[in-house]
Amino acid sequence: MACGILSESPEESPMPDIPRAPVPLPALVDAGGSLPDYASAGAAGADLRASEAVEIAPGGRAAVPTGVRLQIPPGHVGLVWPRSGLAVRHGIDTLAGVIDSDYRGEVRVVLVNHGHESFRIAPGDRVAQLLVQRVERADFTAAPQIDDTDRGRGGFGSTGR
Repeated sequence: MACGILSESPEESPMPDIPRAPVPLPALVDAGGSLPDYASAGAAGADLRASEAVEIAPGGRAAVPTGVRLQIPPGHVGLVWPRSGLAVRHGIDTLAGVIDSDYRGEVRVVLVNHGHESFRIAPGDRVAQLLVQRVERADFTAAPQIDDTDRGRGGFGSTGR
């Protein structure tokens, strides 16, 4: 079986052989904006493009407009992730990347410049990628205790390098 996944039926497999149809996602595109699009057949994230010119000073950050408003379906979330090439070559990263299904405003990509030079963005430049994923909601309840684990309270760096 592909990927070493053993399953009695395709319904039980976490990665079925037959791809699911894309999730329909209505979008409004303002002047200067463009629909998110996938750069390749295997791309997980759809590219988000700037709708306006923006310059980010070293150490600075900016909310870059995309000119796009999305109707993310209930039970899903839009997650804004950095583009690896911008991160590696220019030190550009994303912040604040959750788009809730009930948000209907313009998608703006919060970028931070960790580099040593100003970073210029032109209209149409790809600035981030959008992943649309299913979400589970938790029913948080107060408890007198929680189960212990081998890791316990070990935090940052506690599991090694």
